[in-house]
Amino acid sequence: MKNNKKHSPHVGSWQLQDAKNRLSQVVNSARSVGPQTITLRGEPAAVVISIEEYRKMVGKPKTSLSAFFAQSPLYNVELDLTRSTDLPREVDL
Repeated sequence: MKNNKKHSPHVGSWQLQDAKNRLSQVVNSARSVGPQTITLRGEPAAVVISIEEYRKMVGKPKTSLSAFFAQSPLYNVELDLTRSTDLPREVDL
């Protein structure tokens, strides 16, 4: 593993071939040290993170979609959804 602070704010940086050959070490480093960047042709291509970091990033929805709409301040607002029968306006093309 080499540290490469220029390309990434992540803790470790691995070339793709090294990461493939030493995947268990990459995963262990992600779990114990922090995110591990995998580079492809010298450019960051992917990041391996621990499941804890992933869960922090993704989070869990606090409410269902229907509960979200039910809790909306617009929940009881009356909307006029009748379609207009007026003729369309003229447009010069």
